[in-house]
Amino acid sequence: MSEGPQRARRGAVTIEEVARAAGVSRQTVSNALNAPQRVRPDTLARVTAAIRGLGYQPDQSARSLRSGARRTLGYLAPADDPLDPNPLMAGFLEALVDAAGAEGRRVLLFRPAPPTGDPTAAIDELVAARQVDGLVLADVLAEDARIAHVARLGVPFVSFGRTGPGEPQHWVDIANDAATAAVLRHLAELGHRRIGYLGAAEELPWMAARRAGFLAEARRLGLAAVALPGAGAPAGSAAGAGGFGPGADGFGREAEGFGEAVAAVRAVLRGPDRPTAFVAGSDLLALDVYEAVRAEGLVVGPGGVAVTGFHDTPLCRHLHPALTSVRLPLRAIAGELVARLLGQVRGEAAPTAGVELPTELVVRGSSGGRVAGG
Repeated sequence: MSEGPQRARRGAVTIEEVARAAGVSRQTVSNALNAPQRVRPDTLARVTAAIRGLGYQPDQSARSLRSGARRTLGYLAPADDPLDPNPLMAGFLEALVDAAGAEGRRVLLFRPAPPTGDPTAAIDELVAARQVDGLVLADVLAEDARIAHVARLGVPFVSFGRTGPGEPQHWVDIANDAATAAVLRHLAELGHRRIGYLGAAEELPWMAARRAGFLAEARRLGLAAVALPGAGAPAGSAAGAGGFGPGADGFGREAEGFGEAVAAVRAVLRGPDRPTAFVAGSDLLALDVYEAVRAEGLVVGPGGVAVTGFHDTPLCRHLHPALTSVRLPLRAIAGELVARLLGQVRGEAAPTAGVELPTELVVRGSSGGRVAGG
């Protein structure tokens, strides 16, 4: 019974009461809430303790009316299947919410309404309602209509993925080509000289960069490399003895009962100069390589075919053998995005160049030990 009045009382706590409890002025409490760097650490600790002890909740709507800021960042969430969500983007969203929260901001997810699914209309609606201070975009494609649209609107924005020449360079990304080059060097150090690559559709800029990094490093190291066309691409000639060579391309026709990617890898594995390792452009594509290797009566890892993935999603640790993969610095990416976006919101000079962050190769059992004689 005593809980109700206490809750009502807590909801009515004023900033003046916090100031009295902490033994400071009202302005000091305001500074502690809005500009804590201006407050001495011991004073800030006292004010924070008083806020928590009294259960004070700042009036965000009043603060927004005074400043014009909503303290909310809009995230245009990529389309996804709730029964089969993208684990990478789920991890990115978690990191983004944490990074925004550390700056006293919330993240508002939104998505284009059916049936048209027009992202520009969804952006217009959000901007017109003045619900957010700026936008975060992801999965940025070449000549992305969303980038051109927000640039015309003059809305503060950042993107996970690089924008094109002539567009605002408000992006944060990873070095996709350098990441696959590092994977190739790891495999070469283990003695592999014939290495395959399996990627997705190359209209995705990050996949095109991963493939390009693989092929360029293979040429530099003098390795025999075969890069299969992206999943969903038209089948080319069947891979055979002629399909291997520095920078060569080869593709196998789909086999009965197997998906296109699995069939392509199986065809290459049947050749006389089959690869001893495969680099996959994602962890899910690495699963196709696992399936193809086992369908051909081979093993993944030591004594068999080395396999690597990309993204280091949780499934990597649960495969047998565990999958070597490229880990993205999701927290660093999210932190950089929020910092660059808030800089624009505060009216600071817009960045003239994007920022590229390094990845980490996490080595596990799937890349195996040294190749015999390597």
